[in-house]
Amino acid sequence: MGFQSVRDLDVRGHRVFLRADLNVPLKEGRITDATRVRETLPTLKHLLENGASVVLASHLGRPEGKGFEAAYSAAPVAAWLKEQGLDCRLASYVNGAAVEAEAAALKPGQILLLENLRFEKGETKNQEDFAASLAKLADTYVNDAFGAAHRAHASVSGMVGHFQKDRLAAGFLMEKELKALAKVTENPDKPLVVIFGGAKVSDKIELIQNFLGKAEAILIGGAMSYTFLRAQGFLIGKSLCEADKLGLALDLLDQAQAKGTRLMLPLDHVVAGAFKEDADCAITQDQNIPEDQMALDIGPETVAAYAAEIRAAKTLLWNGPMGVFEMAPFASGTLSMAEELADAADKGAFVLVGGGDSVAAVNKAGVASRMSHVSTGGGASLEYLSGLELPGVAALSR
Repeated sequence: MGFQSVRDLDVRGHRVFLRADLNVPLKEGRITDATRVRETLPTLKHLLENGASVVLASHLGRPEGKGFEAAYSAAPVAAWLKEQGLDCRLASYVNGAAVEAEAAALKPGQILLLENLRFEKGETKNQEDFAASLAKLADTYVNDAFGAAHRAHASVSGMVGHFQKDRLAAGFLMEKELKALAKVTENPDKPLVVIFGGAKVSDKIELIQNFLGKAEAILIGGAMSYTFLRAQGFLIGKSLCEADKLGLALDLLDQAQAKGTRLMLPLDHVVAGAFKEDADCAITQDQNIPEDQMALDIGPETVAAYAAEIRAAKTLLWNGPMGVFEMAPFASGTLSMAEELADAADKGAFVLVGGGDSVAAVNKAGVASRMSHVSTGGGASLEYLSGLELPGVAALSR
């Protein structure tokens, strides 16, 4: 890896700025799901147990960037950390002289949680004076916020240059995410099979292109498959389609053929006359969809063909559902993929699941714990897998 791990740092007597992803859902001033805070506890506790004091920072929701807003205060996070037995206090604000004094007063083993970074527009605008004011709060910088690594914000990349190179490191969560992603993108065990779903081809162009010539097969599902099918002359009825992307779809199919990657499309579909839970469903005879119907899931023949590819693979990546899995009649394709991938992982394949909908699907299927890695960072993992450089990772690189 091109960066230091937090385990390589000597932090005794040092004050560490820990950028974490504490962007948790709140209701009436309480955290409703603390997963993101829990994910960063190993890094936080490692720092405290090794004699550091910690200035902890994160964004939370989308405040306007015009100063303090009570609805977006980090206070519930400070309260949660205290409930876990940690010596945590909430800073008076994000930056400034008073916050500098509060940070300077920290003793080893203590945490100062800054107020929501996005109270200051300098955070999202990556303003140099704001980045410099954050850097004044500590002598060491650790980034554990993989979910924000694709954003060129002050706390993610802007402030990093203010620290000496040997005082920069990735936290355990950041390290775990990058190692898992690298297993798919850099010298994966072959065969490599990737499964891409979701609504739009346009959202996944770079992702598909990045795996052409690398993956043995790309299995396409979800609404974007109908754009590919229509481009090839199949009938798609009332199904979703990006009519302005038909040329692009044909181009991707040509590129796949030229680079030796089999780009596979659904062989049959689960269709209904309307997009609703109690609609009458049918399974098509082939790839064509009747004029008065819309496809909302992959059919059983497709599930069988895709399952055969999954079973033969040694490395697997899944991003995007096969259909409208939130509705029971159209969930079978997506849930079948989740089960097949869990079985593959059980048998020793490396299986990475990334992207919010796919993560929701493996949770719904009850198989998340069986996967090799379930990525916490939706946009960040998508950009990394598309071959794009993440500002937060680039800033840490030696």
